Amino acid sequence: MTGIELEPLTDADRELIELARRTVDENTDGPDGVHTVGAAVRGADGRMYAGINLYHFTGGPCAELVALGRARADGARELTTIVAVGNEGRGVVSPCGRDRQVLVDYHPGIRVILPTAAGVGSVRITDLLPESYRWTPNP
Repeated sequence: MTGIELEPLTDADRELIELARRTVDENTDGPDGVHTVGAAVRGADGRMYAGINLYHFTGGPCAELVALGRARADGARELTTIVAVGNEGRGVVSPCGRDRQVLVDYHPGIRVILPTAAGVGSVRITDLLPESYRWTPNP
């Protein structure tokens, strides 16, 4: 990840990873099921919200988007960190392009925990989608 500042994991990051891992482990479709991912997001107040993807052949929502929706439904408007974890012990996974665009548009300051060649750490979402199209949800 050239030119991107990878931040080391904090205890709060590890707690968020554990919530995402526990969510996917408790709700996985198993090795013969669909690609299951759990996600967790932390609000500015420290509260954490989890979500799990709803796989569907039409492209159901990713775990990250479900976690964002859950946070929003509980009144969290400012989010600081997000992570996704794959089922069957796959560990931390990177957000897809659609998730990256939604995160840039709604939470341009959020940090994303992801795996890199240098190990698992966090980066700003804007580092993952530089020079992106910016849609403003509130005109």
